Amino acid sequence: MKNTLFALLLFPFLAWAQDDVPAHPYVKLETSEGDILLELDGRRAPLTVANFLKLIDDGYYDGTIFHRVIPNFMIQGGGYSPGLESVEPESDLLPNESGNGLGNMRGTIAMARLSSPHTAKAQFFINVADNPALDPQRDRWGYAVFGNVIEGMDVADKIAAARTGPQGQFTNDVPNVPIIINKAARFEFE
Repeated sequence: MKNTLFALLLFPFLAWAQDDVPAHPYVKLETSEGDILLELDGRRAPLTVANFLKLIDDGYYDGTIFHRVIPNFMIQGGGYSPGLESVEPESDLLPNESGNGLGNMRGTIAMARLSSPHTAKAQFFINVADNPALDPQRDRWGYAVFGNVIEGMDVADKIAAARTGPQGQFTNDVPNVPIIINKAARFEFE
């Protein structure tokens, strides 16, 4: 019942977001390890894509790091500076769009969140392996996939292979040498 009520309340926002979000925008992440080109799915995850594009247009991701790197799983970024200071935006929490038919497969980008389903803001991860356990199930929400890597998966794999360890408040998985998102911007093919 709770999920049904949430879906009914979410429906008007989905209709609005679909009108304003490009169907398949492209984004380039220029990282200290190389470039990653993403194609986002504005039809299946309109609220998530609209939020991601707004943050990109605001320059939010520029200078953030990949702060959680787990080989054969995923690379996570978008919430911390190189000194591991939180830079999480003051924006509203996103409704979870994980039931959109997109799975957490190798090369997809998804929103990171807390254990509660509707707590994503800006942090994202790129799956470097197939991770179906992160998809929604009958009894729980999943992690919302909103696009995929179309170029630069070798860069994502290189990041995933970085040496990691504990740093600051993190008990593990932080790259020993910061991996920086120098610039995130919309991309147009010429």
